Amino acid sequence: MPPSRLQAAIEALLFSSDQPLPLALLSEALETPADDVAAALRRLGEDYATREAGVELREIAGGWMLVTAAEHSEWVGRMLRGKKRMRLSRAALETMAIIAYKQPVTKSEVEAIRGVDSSAVLATLLERSLVTIRGRSKVVGRPLLYGTTQEFLDYFGLRDLSELPRPEELRALVAAREPEQLDMMELEVVSRVASDLAANEAAHLHDFVTHEVEPLEDEAGDAGPALRAGTPAGDARKDAPGSGST
Repeated sequence: MPPSRLQAAIEALLFSSDQPLPLALLSEALETPADDVAAALRRLGEDYATREAGVELREIAGGWMLVTAAEHSEWVGRMLRGKKRMRLSRAALETMAIIAYKQPVTKSEVEAIRGVDSSAVLATLLERSLVTIRGRSKVVGRPLLYGTTQEFLDYFGLRDLSELPRPEELRALVAAREPEQLDMMELEVVSRVASDLAANEAAHLHDFVTHEVEPLEDEAGDAGPALRAGTPAGDARKDAPGSGST
């Protein structure tokens, strides 16, 4: 039976979740048609904006989530300063930014840009589900191809990859998210990588091929679920990143 106060019920679900909630999940949980839920979401967002609430409703990574309003981020930051969260090293941020802006991309292409071996860094990003193996390229050697994940979108507060900001837009991205989501070091690293990629592309310093992705399912065979899930295993180990922490 649908709730008698749909908008309030949606607000309660959003408040209770630390992850974006897809429209389909909200509709199922509330036993309410998706169109009605979408309309209630719009009204809820408008209500927050009208009364200049301390939170706002945003569509992130294919779902809906309550986040701190940008003008109140300073106060939230003071309270949460020092709070432990997932942190990435400079090397991991560089690698993740390269993959985000150039995907699908091979390990050798990432290393051509960074100038150093990236096996351990890629292993860390795979373990944290920020990047995934999309498949293999059909170029000679059939190297693995890497791309970003839904967790990557959630980490940066993006609805989809079309919202991936230009270097000059990164500060606005940080301001729109709760302050613990990104710190200044992360901002500087990602912004520098994005700027360098744009400059190198203009100068034709890294002319990468446009890869045709060949799914890994075709070669999974008896390798087990790890390979089918897009993680280095079985035959993929020969060119997958090694273990290690970054």
